[in-house]
Amino acid sequence: MFDIGFTELLVIGVVALIVIGPERLPKVARTAGHLYGRMQRYVSTVKSDISREMQADELRKVGQDFRDSIESAAANVEQQATVVDDYLRNETSNVSKVLAAMGATEGERQVTAAAMKESAANPAAQQSLPLDEPDQNPITKDPATDKSA
Repeated sequence: MFDIGFTELLVIGVVALIVIGPERLPKVARTAGHLYGRMQRYVSTVKSDISREMQADELRKVGQDFRDSIESAAANVEQQATVVDDYLRNETSNVSKVLAAMGATEGERQVTAAAMKESAANPAAQQSLPLDEPDQNPITKDPATDKSA
């Protein structure tokens, strides 16, 4: 930081000894050392505070970028869900029309609006597959071919 050599320090010490005097020089040197230590601690505290603020600012920026990417992904998923929902509603409508047309052409009675409402209100239960359960049909050994018995 400062380019002070040994000779410069020796000159400063001699001048201080002459100006301050030999009786007060140790007390002044001790006080100067304490002040220098406080100054170093203050400078290190300011540096660490600045460093923490810079890191906090970077984290805020990263958090905002992450939030923006999540929001755009959510909007994209919502848009795709709307497209799929519209497609499924259209296909359901087409299936209902085909069933009504088949009922009319086959001579069967046409499905009434009340029956359509009832079938829409009570959809068939979806079959669930026991994927997490062990196999329900264990392999049985044939006693005739089992040689261990």
